[in-house]
Amino acid sequence: MKTTNFNSRRGFLGALALGATASTLSVLTNPIYANETTFDIKIMGDADKWFDNIKGTHRIVYDGSTPNHGFPVIWNWAFYLTNNGTGTPDEDMTAVTVLRHEALPIAFEDRLWEKYPLGEVFEMNDGSGKPYMRNPFYEPQEGDFPLPGIDGIKRMQERGAMFCACDLATKVYSNAVATKMNLDPKEVYEDWVAGILPNVQLVPSGVWALGRAQEHGCGYIFAG
Repeated sequence: MKTTNFNSRRGFLGALALGATASTLSVLTNPIYANETTFDIKIMGDADKWFDNIKGTHRIVYDGSTPNHGFPVIWNWAFYLTNNGTGTPDEDMTAVTVLRHEALPIAFEDRLWEKYPLGEVFEMNDGSGKPYMRNPFYEPQEGDFPLPGIDGIKRMQERGAMFCACDLATKVYSNAVATKMNLDPKEVYEDWVAGILPNVQLVPSGVWALGRAQEHGCGYIFAG
């Protein structure tokens, strides 16, 4: 596989954002998506029904549009921590985190971070300043989060928290990375879908999911 230097991350994502504005009108300008007007239920399952899993008196949805040093995950954990501290058990609350736009890689397994240098592409660096070659937000190691003891996605899922990933962003960014690395866009997209973390729900778009969560009684908080 050809390796690619993504050092000009601002230029790369900036150019992508400009193209994405027009491409979203027809899902993507790439011919493999040109005739696509619906989203594949076989790929994402019944995303609407997934929101029926939201439970409890206290419900919140976090809008994770950028990595923001892991705060789309950290604030999910903080919601549970502080509700527990004021007498609410995990069973009586749900925090939903929507991973969209530049926060999308938070939803991917380590394999994709290494194969498509996602830490470099999205400028997510470890404490030494080097791009992550693994997902630091799923099962965080020492130093991944600003404070010790913060639960990652896997542990939060075990407590009832919910995470979903934007399919539209998956199409847009996989297409751009495939083009940059001289790979087949359809194959890269399918690989990214296959590499979504366990129990993270693929949804048509992040903004679609934010709307559905609020329809199910979730308050909205911008997480970055």
